[in-house]
Amino acid sequence: MTETIASSQLAVSPPHSWRIPDTHFEEVLKHPWYRAVVELTDVFHFATVDFWRQRGVRAMYLPITTGSVSSPMGLGSDSSPVKVSVEGVPTYLADSMQFLLEYGCRLAEGGCYYVMPSFRGEAMDDRHLCQFFHSEAEIVGDLDDVKTVVQDYLRHLARALLEHCPGTVRDAAGGTGHLTALAEDDVFTSLTFRDAVKLLGDDPRYVTEVAPGSRCLTHAGEREIMARLGEFTWVTHHDLLSVPFYQAPAQDDPGAARNGDLLFGIGETVGCGERHATADAVREALRLHQVEESEYAWYLRMRELRPLRTSGFGLGVERFLLWALRQDDIRDLPLLLRINGQQVNP
Repeated sequence: MTETIASSQLAVSPPHSWRIPDTHFEEVLKHPWYRAVVELTDVFHFATVDFWRQRGVRAMYLPITTGSVSSPMGLGSDSSPVKVSVEGVPTYLADSMQFLLEYGCRLAEGGCYYVMPSFRGEAMDDRHLCQFFHSEAEIVGDLDDVKTVVQDYLRHLARALLEHCPGTVRDAAGGTGHLTALAEDDVFTSLTFRDAVKLLGDDPRYVTEVAPGSRCLTHAGEREIMARLGEFTWVTHHDLLSVPFYQAPAQDDPGAARNGDLLFGIGETVGCGERHATADAVREALRLHQVEESEYAWYLRMRELRPLRTSGFGLGVERFLLWALRQDDIRDLPLLLRINGQQVNP
């Protein structure tokens, strides 16, 4: 679990300038913390490009507006979409590019990826940003395939930080041992959601019901799992109605999804899942999750034209960097604040 290191022990520490949004940009211009953030972001970006290029996975440029958000207002959705009007036409700012990456897998057989902003309707807090950066990828394969890719990707990122900016990490985080452990050791472990509930004892502090008969971990539950099993713990096969409709059901357990959340740092930092291969499977999932089919007609048609089993993941870039810097307030990462319902310049 992430341990926050006291500012007095660090050569470089966050100034928490987000507390005064109107002058935040001025603090960014002069504070060494944000120079460290810029350096780590640059290394992260080029390491990401290098990782996918080595694997023959294609970069894709995608629009940020969509009529088909991946967190629709149905069962299993855990965030609110951001609705806007463009020239009088209602649309949404994308909360994820997953659907379009699924589309891209039908154009790039090796898979595709992007690093782009995502938008969410909730208020900013110590774990969530209104606008954050997503490193997402989709591959042809199943849940086990994508879990392996995620682990390889994270090891690659840790090695890149150790190679290109160890001094900066040391100054800002107090050491680099956490990077070395990820890069060199077998740090990953995994358990099913039901086994996690057994471990936690169905304690209401740790597990909450989100739909009749369907539960999810609370943030306290995520932290308790990490406290007991360590960072880099996968929690897989969540209750089917606790996740969005696009997560395929487990073949041997229709009440569970073929998905996984990887816990490290401040909690869930990677989410992944296996998709439905056919249009009929998507239709059944939409019905089960009480989501209108009309906004996903193209998604169904894509499968009619090209059935394909894909799996993908999303890594919250700021959450990863927060772990690398051994801090626990995500508001310390943005160079430029964006707060829903508030104009913040520049």
